[in-house]
Amino acid sequence: MNQPLAYVHPGAKIAKNVVIEPFATIHNNVVIGEGTWIGSNVTIMEGARIGKNCNIFPGAVISAIPQDLKFKDEETTTEIGDNTTIRECVTINRGTIDRMKTVIGKNCLIMAYCHIAHDCIVGDNCIFSNNSTLAGHINVGDFVVLAGMTAVHQFCSIGNHAFVTGGSLVRKDVPPYVKGAREPLSYVGINSVGLRRRGFTTEKIREIQNIYRILYQKNYNNSQAVEIIEAEMEATHERDEILQFIKDSQRGIMKGYYNTN
Repeated sequence: MNQPLAYVHPGAKIAKNVVIEPFATIHNNVVIGEGTWIGSNVTIMEGARIGKNCNIFPGAVISAIPQDLKFKDEETTTEIGDNTTIRECVTINRGTIDRMKTVIGKNCLIMAYCHIAHDCIVGDNCIFSNNSTLAGHINVGDFVVLAGMTAVHQFCSIGNHAFVTGGSLVRKDVPPYVKGAREPLSYVGINSVGLRRRGFTTEKIREIQNIYRILYQKNYNNSQAVEIIEAEMEATHERDEILQFIKDSQRGIMKGYYNTN
């Protein structure tokens, strides 16, 4: 249902039961799936691919060109998964020649005034609180929570089920299942509350804790810790995921407990 005061380009592909409120603007080369609601004063620009049952609140700008001087108007996209909510004044830029797309997964909640830059890949079931900002080329796993005003440096990665506290500056990679806090950002334990909410057993949580005790609390360097974890810990999905994340890290993982003394 398109309001007469909304503008929808004839080249946009809009499912029949999409609601587009007054003063929204939908550009050419846009696809919007069934059941999605587009609020007033939303701007959906070229290259947007929006899934089913999404909610996009007033003032959001989806798929604007990247804020990257190297961008040469290549044909790229912004992809938003089903059941994702984009709150007021969020900005999500489309990709560049690097990845050709920016992706937000399914069932995400992106709160007001967040910015997600070009070539970011965000997983499913993530929550980004108000004013969180991702620079370009960032990988974010599934079930990641960024508290308010978190800022993530370009090319960083954040692993599945990680939690980053409010006001944090993320300059290094954040491994799966952990909590990051303090300045500089440091490991302060595993995300046990989030894991319990998602059905992880006490035994599995203890296993993850034991892995990170070796990595962060035994005064080993990362290479030594990885060797010990591989030798002494039973091979499980979680163990192998953590080890692979560390091995793949390009910027290095965040440090352990930060000693202010």
